[in-house]
Amino acid sequence: MSQDWAVDVLKYQPKADHKAIEGIVRHLGIALHSRDASLVAFTDPEEVKRVRESFLRKKLGLTAPDAELDKAMEAVRERMHADKTKNRVTVYYLLADHFGKLADFT
Repeated sequence: MSQDWAVDVLKYQPKADHKAIEGIVRHLGIALHSRDASLVAFTDPEEVKRVRESFLRKKLGLTAPDAELDKAMEAVRERMHADKTKNRVTVYYLLADHFGKLADFT
């Protein structure tokens, strides 16, 4: 799947850091080749848990309580509410930005 992930990120963050976007794309790697894996399903509790545990805790190294991390994910979901599909790159970018962790990807 060849896609310019920055286009979607820029809808939500017009001054997005392109190096951070590229870093997130590299981090996600092959997962972006599957349409299903390239999207975040906020309505699926297992998916929300996976984002919290694998991305926020493991990748970003956050130790905040689940409630705080879930609140941040809910804020991103709300921000993206107009989009039927939530691109994983955009969700991860907005979360990393929220927690001041974009430098982890540059």
